[in-house]
Parts: sequence; structure tokens; C-alpha cells
Amino acid sequence: MKHEKHENTEEKVNESEQKTEQTPETQTDSAEAKASDSAENSDSKEESKSEEPKEKTPEERIAELEKENADLKDQLLRRAADFDNYRKRMMQEKQDAYDYGNANLLKDLLDSLDNFDRTLDAAKDAKDAKSIADGIKMINKSLVSMLENKYNLVAFGKEGDAFDPDLHEAIGMQEGKVKKEELAAVYLKGYKLKDRVIRHAKVMVVKPAE
Repeated sequence: MKHEKHENTEEKVNESEQKTEQTPETQTDSAEAKASDSAENSDSKEESKSEEPKEKTPEERIAELEKENADLKDQLLRRAADFDNYRKRMMQEKQDAYDYGNANLLKDLLDSLDNFDRTLDAAKDAKDAKSIADGIKMINKSLVSMLENKYNLVAFGKEGDAFDPDLHEAIGMQEGKVKKEELAAVYLKGYKLKDRVIRHAKVMVVKPAE
């Protein structure tokens, strides 16, 4: 029994010596870790300092402002050129609309002109005046229908209509047995384009007798 106790005591002593021997190494490792952390922190501070923007010199700032000024001038010139091109294009389109705005109307009138030419050619050898008159009436009817349906041209002015100075131009006036002024005769029809009067009717007006 005494021999076993002696062995246990020796084992404990050996373990204690081993622990004592390991302690300096552990301390050395800890010191190295702290030194490493300190070096990393130092490097991090140096990197953060290097990342901070440097204050620009007056010369550098002047150069930047001059570049910005040049860029703005270039943009302004480009926009001015674009606007000038746009203005010229609009003027050209406006001029084209003025020059060729009636092209469709004139094209539609060509059919009526062709029909008049045919009627004139037929009148040379015609022996019946009624057939010529009927041909002219057909041309007139076709022309009026085209202008009314396609271009909203409306004729106005008939005998017996009430006189309206906004529509009619009185070229003469007479008294008669009427209750209010009305058209006694129409010498020239008036025309509206949609709701706008483009030609007043020239009429003779009859007014109530005094």
C-alpha cells in the first residue's frame, strides 16, 4: 500500500512539473498574439489614414472648375444647335403646309375639271342644248357633294330666309308686306367652312313697310 501511495505522489509531482514547464510557452504565445493584434491595429490605422482624401491644392481646384466650365459651354452650344435645327425644321414644315396645304382639295377638283372638259368637247357637236345643261348640272351636283361631305363646306342663302347681318351682306333694301326683315333675292350664295363664314351671301332685303 505504501508503495502505491509513493507512486501516486510521484505522478502528481510529474504533472505539476509538466504544467510548470508549459506555462512559459503559453505566456510566450499570448505575448505574440497581443503583438500581432497590435501590429494589425496599427496597419489598419495607417490604411485608414491613407484612404482619407487629400485636400486639393488651389491649382487642382482651379483646373477642375475650368473643366466643368468647358463642359457646360459645350452642352450649351449643343443645345443651342439642336434648338436652331428644330426651329428651322418647324419653319420648313410651316412653309410646306402653306405651300401644299390645298394639294388634296385641288386634286379632288381635278375630276370636276376633267368633266367640264368632256362637256365642252361634247358641246361642239351637240344639237340638243338640254343634254349639255344636264351634263353641267351633274358636274355641279357632284362638285357640291364632294365639297360638303369631304371638306365640310356648306352653302347658305335662300329667298325667304330671315336676314342675318352676320351671314348676309345686303346690297339693297326694299319695303314689303313682311313682319320682319327677310331675303327678297339672293344674288350670290354664302359659304361656311364648318362653323366659320368664309363668304357672306349677297342679298336683297325686304323689310316691313312703315
